[in-house]
Amino acid sequence: MMLLIDPPNAPGHGRLWSHLASDTSYDELHRFAQLLGVPRRGFDRDHYDIPAERYEAVVAAGAVPVSSRELIVRVSEAGLRRRKARTLGPRRPGRTLVRPPRLRSGDTVAVVAPAGPVGESQFEDGLDVLRSWGLQVRTAVGDVHPELGYLAGTDDQRARELTRAWCDPDVRAVFCGRGGYGSQRMVDLLDAVALAEAGPKLLVGFSDITALHQWFGLRLGLATVHGPVVTSLAADAESADHLRALLFHGGPVRLAGGAPLVPGSADGVLSGGNLALLASSIGTAEAETARGTIVVLEDVAEDVYRVDRMLTQLLRSGWLAGVRGVVLGDFSDCAPAELVRPMLLDRLAALGVPVLMDAPIGHAPRNLAFCYGVPAHLDADAGTLELRVAALT
Repeated sequence: MMLLIDPPNAPGHGRLWSHLASDTSYDELHRFAQLLGVPRRGFDRDHYDIPAERYEAVVAAGAVPVSSRELIVRVSEAGLRRRKARTLGPRRPGRTLVRPPRLRSGDTVAVVAPAGPVGESQFEDGLDVLRSWGLQVRTAVGDVHPELGYLAGTDDQRARELTRAWCDPDVRAVFCGRGGYGSQRMVDLLDAVALAEAGPKLLVGFSDITALHQWFGLRLGLATVHGPVVTSLAADAESADHLRALLFHGGPVRLAGGAPLVPGSADGVLSGGNLALLASSIGTAEAETARGTIVVLEDVAEDVYRVDRMLTQLLRSGWLAGVRGVVLGDFSDCAPAELVRPMLLDRLAALGVPVLMDAPIGHAPRNLAFCYGVPAHLDADAGTLELRVAALT
């Protein structure tokens, strides 16, 4: 058990810095830093950055001076070295995100309810599907909110259950029980540092879970899976099989069957989600623009004028400026149906990028999974969207 510090030899912000690390555990390192009054924001992947003027005090408190090379070797041999490319942390919009590892039979996964209550029958059917894949399933779906029955417990409860599931070292993936509404209400209660240290893992869901996809992508730099929630997992065998193939094999992922709204092709990292959630996030910390990405949009049971209004909000706010392409998934039960296509063309053609519509994504039973934060190729003329790399590692 040893805390290590190298000489002040790393320049930054007009100063020299040392690196404080442990060859035993991050917990030991965090406790030592806390005793010294070193702020948690000084932790960078696998070490704390210590300014030169504090070097002697840290050594006096018990850290062992070593060379930079020895520090790296000992931390690596202890399995505590974290490469930057695989470390979770904030990423700029449009960048490729860290892909989590794929699942294997026998893995433990958790099911949480960050939004609405899960109900009974459809939820149990979905759990049976996960178990049929050879997964060990733990559920933490909470109770119905005592006053607001459209929420699966209070915001604190839902955030706590998600955090507990994610930080459980045995859990390899977190599935969302259902959408509904509520994820936006609890994202500010999540501890980005704790979640980053526990990952990368799989997050699976869609619809209201868009708020979590945004948060995990921006705050953790983690690629997440847009796919059926547990309550819809048994609704369509093709969608379930497609999700299983993605989670266990990583790809290839190719979605076909769409129709060109605006012809052309484009390459970019995938972003987007449920249109209503994206529009309502404008002005929040997670509302980074979609510049440089291929944006996926879907929604359900909205009057056409409301879809128009939400798209107009994204356009006027600048959120869609600089996008490379748009993939429109299912817009189920949007009325009047005959106005959906002309409205989408009217709003999106001026972007001057390829637009594919009727992709098999969204609230219809056929909801084929893909990953946000992964490079993809859009061919609107052929009606396809294809990931350029394996969805998972």
